[in-house]
Parts: sequence; C-alpha cells; structure tokens
Amino acid sequence: MPRSLHCGRRDPVAPMSRRDWLARTGWGFGGLALSALLGDEARAASTAAPHHPAKAKRVIHIFLDGGPSHLDTFDPKPKLRDHAGKAVKSPHDDMNGNAFASPFTFAKHGQSGLEISDAFPELAKRADDLCVIRSMHTDDPSHENQVLMMNCGHPRLARPSVGSWVTHGLGSANRNLPAFVALYHGGPPLKGAENWQAAFLPGSFQGTAVDTQHAEIDKLLPFVKSPVGAAADQRQQLDALAAVNRRHAAGRADPRLEARIESFELAYRMQTEAAETFDLGKESPKVRDWYGDTPAGRQCLQARRLVEKGVRFVQVFNSGWDHHSDLADGLKNQAKDLDKGVAALLADLRQRGLLDDTLVVCCGEFGRTPTADGDLSGVGKGTGRGHNHRGFTAWLAGGGVKGGQAVGATDELGFAAVENKVHVHDLHATVLHLLGLDHEKLTYRYSGRDFRLTDVSGRVVREVLA
Repeated sequence: MPRSLHCGRRDPVAPMSRRDWLARTGWGFGGLALSALLGDEARAASTAAPHHPAKAKRVIHIFLDGGPSHLDTFDPKPKLRDHAGKAVKSPHDDMNGNAFASPFTFAKHGQSGLEISDAFPELAKRADDLCVIRSMHTDDPSHENQVLMMNCGHPRLARPSVGSWVTHGLGSANRNLPAFVALYHGGPPLKGAENWQAAFLPGSFQGTAVDTQHAEIDKLLPFVKSPVGAAADQRQQLDALAAVNRRHAAGRADPRLEARIESFELAYRMQTEAAETFDLGKESPKVRDWYGDTPAGRQCLQARRLVEKGVRFVQVFNSGWDHHSDLADGLKNQAKDLDKGVAALLADLRQRGLLDDTLVVCCGEFGRTPTADGDLSGVGKGTGRGHNHRGFTAWLAGGGVKGGQAVGATDELGFAAVENKVHVHDLHATVLHLLGLDHEKLTYRYSGRDFRLTDVSGRVVREVLA
C-alpha cells in the first residue's frame, strides 16, 4: 500500500517521506506551501496514487435532500395498486398502514427496457446510461442521521465527507480551483457544512461551498477577489505572511496552519480561473436552454463546467424531496425542476467524451413507505409517504458503470430490500473502487486508530461494474 495513504502511521524502518523531512527540519508543509511552485509539489506529496487502474477520474454526486420515493421514480410496484387503500403489514411492523398506489405511470425505456416513471420523461431517454440500484438500505429513518451517513459514512459522529476522502486519496487535477466543490441553492441543505466537512482530515480537503442562487461572480464567490489590492500587492502580502509563518511553524507541524496557508494560496490563484469557470454566461444560449433556466439546471451545467476544468468531486444538493403529503403534485414539480438538467448533463458529458471517466451518482438519504402518510385512505390530494430506511434507490452512470440495468430488488410492495442488498457503505466502497481506490486501504490515522470512509464494513457491488 502506498505509505501516504496511511497518513497517521509512522513506520521507523520505512523511507522518510518528503513531508516528514520538511516537518522534522523545521520548515513544515505549510511554510513551503506559500511558494507557488513548491506549494504544487507539497500538494502532490500529500496525496496518493490509485491502488488499481481507475475507471473514473472524477465524480458528480447529485444528492436529493429529503428522501425521494423509490416507489414513484425508479422502482415500480404494480402490486400496490391491487392493495390500494387496504391495510397492509410491513415485514418489520414499522410501516403498517393503508397501501398507497403510485400516482405515476411506469414504462420501459431504451434498448435495455429499464422501467422509469413518467416523473422523469427526459432522464428516461438516457435509460441505457443508468444503472439503478433498487436494493439500497441504511441504518435508521431519521433525516439528520442518514444525510450524514450518505455524505460522510457515519450517522452521528464527525467524519470526513466522501468528497474529502476522494480528494485525500487522489488530490486535485487543477491547481487554480478547489478539488472538491459543493453546490447548493438559496441556503445550505440539512446538516449544512457537515455534508462537505474534512473533519479530522487536513482542512485543505474540505469542500468549497457555493450558493448558486447568485449570478454575479462577486456574490457567487464573495471572498476570492480582493476588494483593495491588485494581484502583485497580494503576492507581496502573502510573501510577507510566509516569512512570519515560517518562524511560527519552526519546530512544529500544525495542520490547521497548513490548511489556512493553502486556502490563502488557492484563493490567490482562483481569482482569474474561478471567475471564468463559474460564469455560466460563457455558455451559449442554446446550451443554457438545453439544461434549463432552473436552479437544478444551472447547477448541473455548473457541475459540468467544474469537472471539465479538473475539479475532482462536485456535489449538487437538490432539496425538497420530503413528501409526507401531496406527493402527486409535490414530487412531480420537484422532479420537473431536476429532470431536464440531469438528462442534459448526461448527454453533454457523453458528447464531450467525458462520461466514460466521469461517475455520476444520484440518490437521497433513504426512500419512502408503500403505506400512506397523512390521508390514510390512500387517495386524495393530501396523501404522501413516510420515511423508509429499509429499501430505496440510487442510480449511477458513466465512469465504469454498466448502464441499462437494475441491480437488486425490494419486496413486492417496496417495504425493504430483499435481493442483493446494498448498504450505504457498499455504495461508497463501489464509488471508491471505480476511482481506483480500495476502501479498506484508504485510511487515515487519528486518535489512535485507523479510520476509513466505510468504517469496518462495505463491499464493492460488482454487478454495477462494466
């Protein structure tokens, strides 16, 4: 295993790394990071090569905050219609109630015949790109816990996010942009910055969050461009800061100082390229119309521009999927906002030659119950669904994934995963595998133990792989 992946371990017989040498001779990683050239070298030294040949180079994770209903999107259950309005009992006695048949119609799409509901008419045209995992499950039905589980691999404790683990393992492909960017709209999603936290990993691996409700670059990226100094003046200021920090860092290795210095340097370098990359006005009206002038459409276009520029991990937060009532209209409207943008994203990546090595993942924190929530008759405008952690759906596309298939299954009513069950840890293990990373070897030593994204479990879902 590459030694730099086991960052916390100090093997006395192993060769001393460049980072260790710098720290022990009093310069420290942070001090050298203040030089542009040496900063690049230090960044490369702090990351590791893949464990095996990678199928994907980058990830776009579309997170459907709130828990979308698998039963109304990608997991058809015709038996629910037979039981509509009647009392049904769940296998674990935790979702008993009156059966609620889906108000949406499923049909087969593409050469593969993959069944998708009419909530996603545009995405359905990309059916042969999609690998739908219908047998997802997680630990409990609370939003707070399972949002963290999906995004950080643990439901309660402060753990590094998936994007932080990925950038820790693979580093950045563009020195002028963050390696990990989180896009949200109009306010942070549930759990806020915890979704893109670095936790005990070095702070430089934390995601850079951007509120995409702003179109003006100065509001979109408010702290990148200096309001008072030209680039040459800023360079002088950073060099002066370098001298102070070298004295401060002498004889110590403080990861917080290192992270802050790297942030200053990255912000300095971002001033030109970030403004260019985040400006959707650089795209033609035809392309912008293709994605759609909606929050989700603009986020998907932004995600494509970011991965095209070398950003390693882009997270797109799409909130509003917690349909306890009025599911028929609520889910339809929510899906409409997302459908066009995601379909355009897949098609655009394909035509640009990027889909083969870009992994797109779409999921929420859990699914919904086959029984009605709210109007217990199972009919009417007020009907919705409760939380369901025992069975839900995720889909993947691109980056080494075998499209046009459904993997696993829930029971005939959709209460729980029963065939080829896939836990969140398994999904994370599979994402890392496609990136060339072994989830059991990608570790970080902290507080006396070796941590990893998948904790002490997880398996690669081989059926997903092309």
